[in-house]
Amino acid sequence: MRQRLSDMAFFQWLAMLLLVVAIPAQAQLPDFTEIVEKQQDSVVNISTSKTIKSTQLQQQFDIPDFPEGSPFGELFKKFFDEDGFNFRDRETSSLGSGFIISEDGYVMTNHHVIDGADEIIVRLNNRDEYEATVIGSDENSDIALLKIEGDNLPVLAYGSSEDLKVGEWVLAIGSPFGFDTTVTAGIVSAKGRSLPNDNYVPFIQTDVAINPGNSGGPLFNMDGEVIGINSQIYSRSGGFMGLSFAIPIEMAVDVADQLRTKGSVSRGWLGVLIQEVTRDLAESFGMDKPHGALVARVLDDSPAAKAGIEVGDVIVEFDGKKVSRSSSLPPLVGRFPVGSLADVTVIRDKREQNIRVRIAQLPNQINQARAEPEAEQEIQKSALGMTVKELDQEVKQALKVQSGVQVLEIDSGGPASQAGIEVGDVVSMLDNRSITSVQDFNDRASKLETGKSVAILIQRENGPVFLAIKPQE
Repeated sequence: MRQRLSDMAFFQWLAMLLLVVAIPAQAQLPDFTEIVEKQQDSVVNISTSKTIKSTQLQQQFDIPDFPEGSPFGELFKKFFDEDGFNFRDRETSSLGSGFIISEDGYVMTNHHVIDGADEIIVRLNNRDEYEATVIGSDENSDIALLKIEGDNLPVLAYGSSEDLKVGEWVLAIGSPFGFDTTVTAGIVSAKGRSLPNDNYVPFIQTDVAINPGNSGGPLFNMDGEVIGINSQIYSRSGGFMGLSFAIPIEMAVDVADQLRTKGSVSRGWLGVLIQEVTRDLAESFGMDKPHGALVARVLDDSPAAKAGIEVGDVIVEFDGKKVSRSSSLPPLVGRFPVGSLADVTVIRDKREQNIRVRIAQLPNQINQARAEPEAEQEIQKSALGMTVKELDQEVKQALKVQSGVQVLEIDSGGPASQAGIEVGDVVSMLDNRSITSVQDFNDRASKLETGKSVAILIQRENGPVFLAIKPQE
């Protein structure tokens, strides 16, 4: 009996110990109920309608234009009418999300949610519906500002996306597939993500479940503050696959304020084409590790050109902020006040150098065309495993370059082949020095140290790119 009581006491003690251990672990799990109850009334459903004209539908089918009275024309007309393909105006609709940012009815959402819409209906959580007016919309940042007629509407508070930490819990409320006030949660997967064709937005990446209809809805931190606007997903199937992207709230608010006050958005412009710094390129520039944005081209009459920034410079700091990757630079420049002076730190000739640049407004179109005198043809074999020739006028105009040499042949397995250089490429710089002729190129190539990477600037149809080439014996 005494042994049995002893065994029971042991198991009771063990159960108490497990309970004490389990309580702290359970307490760490987030509770989103308070955030949802408090903020859901400020999140809205946005439905849009758009009329597609019959002329647009006809262009999609590419129907031939037959002469008047042609029997083929009558045959096509009869076929489309009888089978329901008659080209009448058609109305399409789409769904999205948004949230109220002022008591008098300003609503923020995505540009792509309302783009081209003829009618926009905003529906609140209490089922009240309003017809919205577009105050302004900006395609580059994918932000739109709407206005509905209302008073004392529930408003969301802004947080700070800059204070977010990777791994932190976040929450989304939206209308995926039209299901109003749907709540999903996850963590911050990464910050400052750059996506193709979105150079000016440093996205917040999360694993929050986002689907069509969530676009434009808010992303909350655990304090119930908006820290982003859900904008895009990465998907091969059209549905959620664990990668979703939100626009930082600081950028969204800045864009919305500009749309509200002047109807358009001004962005800073430096006037350079940049690329990532690889390990081999970092070695050639005398850098301890890859970082910064490598300048592959300086545009004519740009702020960078006027300030003295050169091709081959590595921008490592802009306005006191570190540039860790090339994708970090465009958002910093874009948000910088137009007309103000910015301090830019570059690595040039393996040393840091500070340059002051007066940032201009991003132009809609940049013309870089130049006329050059015809070059004399000359073909020689270089010491880097490739044959180069002088540039002709046609190549100069096509690639918008002033000088350099064109690659005619490449030795299989040679340094040029291993570096990724292709026939037709134009070499405009070698080892951080401009190339003016075939003789100049060969002289520089012959003086390079074998086994040590150097930078070579290649001009191609899709733009300039720095590569690292390693001379061999």
